[in-house]
Amino acid sequence: MLWPIMAIEAVPLYQQQIAFAIGLLGIYVGWRGIISKMTGFFDIAGASKNLLYGIVVGMLFAVAIDNYILFGIVNSTVNFYTLISFAMLISISESSFVLFILGRPRVVALRASPPNGWALGLGMGSMHSSVLIVRLFDDGLNSISDYSGFSIVSILIALSVSFSSCFGHSLINTWQGTNILDNNRWRPLILSSIIRALLIISLILCLFLPIIMIAIVPIIGLAWTPAQRSWMPSGMTPSAKQAFRRTLRQSKKHKLAANYRVKGNIIDSEE
Repeated sequence: MLWPIMAIEAVPLYQQQIAFAIGLLGIYVGWRGIISKMTGFFDIAGASKNLLYGIVVGMLFAVAIDNYILFGIVNSTVNFYTLISFAMLISISESSFVLFILGRPRVVALRASPPNGWALGLGMGSMHSSVLIVRLFDDGLNSISDYSGFSIVSILIALSVSFSSCFGHSLINTWQGTNILDNNRWRPLILSSIIRALLIISLILCLFLPIIMIAIVPIIGLAWTPAQRSWMPSGMTPSAKQAFRRTLRQSKKHKLAANYRVKGNIIDSEE
């Protein structure tokens, strides 16, 4: 069946490439800002592998979201309860996959569940946002969205969707990974599924009402501090955690020393 309102062929190839580049930009920011700071204190190879897992599986779930939720909203073929049901079904599937990947005995033995969860979430979130951004650039949404098409405004919305999706999924996965280490799996599975469903629906609605981003960003901000201070470091052994915190303290001291260092003057001398 062909959908008359939204067709991916309506988006030029270069715009599709830009859409996926913006989606992948969330991976760069999330990796550069978090994972790279912890290099040497956990299994970086495992995190890289989980990033690839997230990209592959994230695209599959992104297609499901596109077909069953976004198309349903655009063509008015789903009601509110059906929309919530589809979102919850996809979210439970995602959270179950995360539980399977992060709960494997080898991963738990290495205490790598939280950082691997962060990398896994970056891959999943980037693919979710990439598909949504392609749809945002589609002029077929003009009938129900004032922000569709390829423009500066839509690019700014796309950047917001990319960062929110990557960070949102990474925070949820990291929280799941932390609870896995505490041998608490099923309650976080349900809670993470509910939060993930709300995130998915909110990001979709941002294509039509970007102001919804105002509600997403503060929630991500509230979860950011415990993620950096507690959830991510819980993926280290006690000795590695101690060394990591000592490194952070030394880095701050070196930064302050560099900022307040009195620079000398260059003296030209003739021999």
